[in-house]
Amino acid sequence: MKSIASIRKDYTLATLDIKIVDKNPIKQFERWFDDAMKSKIVEPTAMNLATITANGRPSSRIVLLKGIEQNQFVFYTNYQSQKGVELEDNPNCALTFFWPDLERQIRIEGVATRVPASTSDDYFKSRPRGSQVGAWASPQSTLIKDRKILEDRVAEIEKRYKGKEVLPRPNQWGGFGVAPFEIEFWQGRSSRLHDRIVYTKVDQEWKINRLAP
Repeated sequence: MKSIASIRKDYTLATLDIKIVDKNPIKQFERWFDDAMKSKIVEPTAMNLATITANGRPSSRIVLLKGIEQNQFVFYTNYQSQKGVELEDNPNCALTFFWPDLERQIRIEGVATRVPASTSDDYFKSRPRGSQVGAWASPQSTLIKDRKILEDRVAEIEKRYKGKEVLPRPNQWGGFGVAPFEIEFWQGRSSRLHDRIVYTKVDQEWKINRLAP
């Protein structure tokens, strides 16, 4: 077995110059996201969401970006899930995108709030019916004895809403929008001398600086 410590990759695809980035980090994100979409990389919307537990420990998982609205990064979840409860208790959080095919990473720190109920309603209606049923059936993040519990709940939901193509949104399910106060763009470079450009929000304005790799 190859030594993990010996695994290396030199990054040479691109550069990132502070002189050419957009003054608005949301627009700069959209530039890079468009590149990711055009490159047809796997799961370009996948992002790590880091929250803080009640006892101050970090907690993270992968969620999917579902939009950028009102300068917020939006994703959806069960509000009663672990991440939902943690964000309600402490809305400070972090998002990380990693697109290895482009040798790029984006780190976002911000504050999460629930999106309007109407926004969650509209998105829920757009989901495949199976996903709508799943949102009703899963008591997300709670301990369950076996998978049969989920299957029984799915059967009960299917019976309850038989004949309905679109289900109503469960009250415990909806979106969060993360309003950023810091966004860092990381472009891999050769010899680990990576380009790092960070935007920091100060008095409602974005300050742009370069970080040492």
